[in-house]
Amino acid sequence: MSALRHGIEKLFEWISAALLVVLVVEVLIGIIFRAAGRPLVWYDEVASVLLAWVTYYASALAALRKSHIGFPGLVNGLPPGGRIAALIIREVAVIGFFVVLAIWGMQVLAALGGETLVTVDVPVRATQSVIPIGALLFVVAELLNLPGQIAWATGKAPQGPPAAVEAAKELSH
Repeated sequence: MSALRHGIEKLFEWISAALLVVLVVEVLIGIIFRAAGRPLVWYDEVASVLLAWVTYYASALAALRKSHIGFPGLVNGLPPGGRIAALIIREVAVIGFFVVLAIWGMQVLAALGGETLVTVDVPVRATQSVIPIGALLFVVAELLNLPGQIAWATGKAPQGPPAAVEAAKELSH
């Protein structure tokens, strides 16, 4: 499981980095052309799509690394039974939300039909596919972290999750 998790983390890193590089290049090209008095018609629309893609794919990476917002100090202070309850509530809420987002994202894709972006002949379905795909990647990240989270909550792991350990160190100073 560790090798699979590591491989997926590397894949998420590469996707996020590649999208970020493409966004930076696109913005720099847009700046150069605007400074030359020849602004690109498609610049703003493509930059918006790329920013959404970076946001969704990088959030899956953050979830896999347990780097998203949480309350580790609160949960660390609970006894094992309380940790398990908090973990169950958290996972049901987070995974449930992202499953609903993926389902409704697919509904949105179906409703878009054959529409294309205004400035470029790219199907809107392709640009908006990031919603269900990003949501499912977030669910995958949560499920990959679940065994370690369960071991920690039940007291079988000597330390908390990495984010929780760092937060606890911060609180103790």
